[in-house]
Amino acid sequence: MREYYEGKRVVVTGGAGFVGSHLVDALIRYGSIVTVLDNLHSGVLSNLCDSLKHVHWVNADLRDRDAVVRVLDGSDCIFHLGANASVPFSVEEPWYDFETNVVGTYNVLQALLQGTTQRVLFASSAAVYGVPSRTPVDELHPLEPVSPYGGSKLAAERLGISYSRAFGVQFVVARLFNTYGPRQRKYVMYDLLCKLKMNPTHLEVLGDGCQVRDYSFVADTVSAMLLLMRDGSPGSAYNIGGGHPIQIRDLVPLLAKVMGVDGRLSVTYTGVSWRGDIPVMCADISRLRALGYMPQTGLYEGIVALRDWLEREVWHSGKCVYRMVSARA
Repeated sequence: MREYYEGKRVVVTGGAGFVGSHLVDALIRYGSIVTVLDNLHSGVLSNLCDSLKHVHWVNADLRDRDAVVRVLDGSDCIFHLGANASVPFSVEEPWYDFETNVVGTYNVLQALLQGTTQRVLFASSAAVYGVPSRTPVDELHPLEPVSPYGGSKLAAERLGISYSRAFGVQFVVARLFNTYGPRQRKYVMYDLLCKLKMNPTHLEVLGDGCQVRDYSFVADTVSAMLLLMRDGSPGSAYNIGGGHPIQIRDLVPLLAKVMGVDGRLSVTYTGVSWRGDIPVMCADISRLRALGYMPQTGLYEGIVALRDWLEREVWHSGKCVYRMVSARA
């Protein structure tokens, strides 16, 4: 992998985010010349504490077309992760998803036509599938999103693929399922671990616990994205998942074990989830495996890594904030 990325001029939009910052770290290790574009709407600059001195940092918004053109000029390839990535927020503020996820992607694509960059990896989402009619979900599954977030990601996908066909832009789609790990500051793993930290005897979880998710550790997700940038077929989509789906009712005792509270914990489920929640979401990653991909981190090992990061970076400072918990990610 190093021989492909060493010396390459790479732009990462959303590079201060959870997944984006891990991707930036990996690119730096491989010797890339990295530019990060982020408006810090959901990204956190401290995520880049290990890499910031090695990157060209640009605080800009994807909706600013002139800024996007300037940042992308002269790059060799682009990892386009900049987006709103919250389904509940998209329901509350659908205009932001449209402007950032769709118009922002349009600005990236238009910038490509004005420069020399030809290859872009777009971070899409399993939300484009909507409620699955079959599982595991492969890339040929019908695309029927049930949230503004899923709709905006699908619109951006279709736009990018149309540019691939019309203008020769090498646009590769990565459909991320549920990624977790250090630097994650929201969603079910974070929320449940924080709640267990604050109350080790009782845990309340949104929904009925029958939701099924396919978790991918962040380092594995990054490895898959690096592989797809190099070997993915333009105009094609690839699922990125862990390959080992788990029901939330089975995840909860695993989290309790990691926190050392499994012998004294009572759990209640509200029975009611949130608008846009999808009960079962499991990835068929056969297309990705055919490129040589293999997840490396087991679920228990990954949760321990997340817990250890929370202990160092969140809990010791008293910054633990949890939300009403569902199986949203």
